[in-house]
Amino acid sequence: MITFLTGCSEKNIQVVLHTGFGKNEVFKVEQMSCTLPEMMVYLSTTQSRYENVYGERIWETSLEEMTLEESMKNMVLAQLSQIKAMNLLAEQEKVELSKEEEEKVEQAAKAFYETLSKEEIRSLDVDRECIKRLYKEYAIANKVYYYLIKDVNPEVSDDEARTITVAHILIKTYSLDENNQKVEYDEGQKREALAKAQEVLQKAQNGVGFDSLIAAYNEDKQSQYSFGKGEMNQEFEAAAFNLAKGEISEIVETEYGFHIIKCLTNFNQEETDANKIKIVEKRREKVFEQRYFEFAKGLTKAVNEDLWKEITLIRDVEIDTSEFFDIYRKYL
Repeated sequence: MITFLTGCSEKNIQVVLHTGFGKNEVFKVEQMSCTLPEMMVYLSTTQSRYENVYGERIWETSLEEMTLEESMKNMVLAQLSQIKAMNLLAEQEKVELSKEEEEKVEQAAKAFYETLSKEEIRSLDVDRECIKRLYKEYAIANKVYYYLIKDVNPEVSDDEARTITVAHILIKTYSLDENNQKVEYDEGQKREALAKAQEVLQKAQNGVGFDSLIAAYNEDKQSQYSFGKGEMNQEFEAAAFNLAKGEISEIVETEYGFHIIKCLTNFNQEETDANKIKIVEKRREKVFEQRYFEFAKGLTKAVNEDLWKEITLIRDVEIDTSEFFDIYRKYL
């Protein structure tokens, strides 16, 4: 339902800085404003979900260029910016919530607000109208996403969506240096690797069990892969999809080395049907991204840098808003 929030970025929204902000106004996308309470609800919700999965010490994790807290703040800023932009796009496309949807927004806001303790309301500085506004804008953003992709319903054939499972043996043509970077073999080393691969292939063709050959020779961490078209290295994939069940390939060279591939399954209806859904969703996302980025490139976002720097996570175990999206999904 919220693919657009994770599949796209706000890179086409031009960021500008100025001082014309109202009280507790964190940023603006054109005339759409985000207040501090709105930001804190999203921050607190994301924080709660992180901590519920990874524990409260998750924030001690260090990233290369920033803290995890800073990274999460930036992620939430981008998410809220896109929701605001999507609401502007909805205005342009005349997409609105129905009366029934408005009522569901009201019900969801009431239900979530009633889960908040007095301490949570005080810490977040929220009221029911703020929650209602967040849910309404989120619902409109979702609705305009589906509006833009409504005509995308492509037919996907079994062959296009077919997934296969193969076992393989890799003889590498590279090593890793002290920085874990690839170092290509020289010509002499490559000839030795090819000779080794030819030896393995000969044994496979002479009836030696493929599993035993994997155990003895495979230099990949994995020995089996399940995949659809467009998901693997081009040379590997082309060879694999041309194999019948139980058939063993000739030597296939890729950037990783020399492969010998055995097809374990070349068609599974259940996996194929599931992959059809993924393919259609990817096409819908692509259509949406084209429409959204074309619209967003003309927008400007102004960030209240002073207020933004002051915003921090609430370090209080009693503050937990992890039900925010769960309640949204229950009603909408």
